[in-house]
Amino acid sequence: MKRSATLRERIQGQYDALSLVERKLADVVLAHEKDALAYSATELAALAGVSKASSARFFKRLGFSGFQAFRQHLREGAVLSSPLQRMAQQGTVGSALQQHIEQDAQRLQALTEEVSDDCVQSAVKTLLGARRIWVVGYRNGYMAAFYARALLTQVRTEVYLLNDATGEDAELLAEIGPQDVLLAMDFRRRTRRLSQLVAIACDAGAALVLLTDGRVSALAARAQSVFICPPQDGPVFDSYVSAISLINYLATAALSRIPKKARNRMARVEQIHARLADLQAPSSNKAST
Repeated sequence: MKRSATLRERIQGQYDALSLVERKLADVVLAHEKDALAYSATELAALAGVSKASSARFFKRLGFSGFQAFRQHLREGAVLSSPLQRMAQQGTVGSALQQHIEQDAQRLQALTEEVSDDCVQSAVKTLLGARRIWVVGYRNGYMAAFYARALLTQVRTEVYLLNDATGEDAELLAEIGPQDVLLAMDFRRRTRRLSQLVAIACDAGAALVLLTDGRVSALAARAQSVFICPPQDGPVFDSYVSAISLINYLATAALSRIPKKARNRMARVEQIHARLADLQAPSSNKAST
């Protein structure tokens, strides 16, 4: 297998053909992708509940001669997805604007092949039926989470951003219950905190709607709805145009299911904006005389 293939890509390429035992180990490796170097083969096997012999066969299945070759691959690719590493490999000369736009258009087209309207409607039903919606996204996922919360809070009440930088994660997580839903953004480069937070919310009985850029995710197994946003690779920085477009569509689909309630809420919001006079009025197209 080519060196350019990441560990996640290797597992994704083999996942459907893996045995149940091998899938258990694959899920563990993906869940600990960021800190897998800290584990021995025996420890990874124990976490997956499989034998050491099964783990040896698993690593060979991925194209490694053994566990040590697997560890070396992790060391060499530890920063592969960072903008700094890409800049070193590809230089600082970006693509032409037209090419950049065409690439984003291709990502949006790929989204239509990954997402079905049935899946959207199922997720919308979950989002609207919940007592409260909790939205979370770290690092590159934060802007998508912020955008999702900004749109959904116009459609319905009780929509909260979990990681709002107040440092009250524990207090907010303590409020999550069986009637709630967690809308999570699972994009590289991932943080350990996201998997911890998802586990706490799901253990409390909350439903999970997941947006992710990986076909195989340790979080997906706990989700009621999973949306795969096509690979986001760019020359240096990742693109999230497909994720933003999908969030916009989810919110619009939610609004269309409860048009009267949504309209009443949006009207109240606009009335308060008018009283506060906090938004700048649109500029006139006519030149002043």
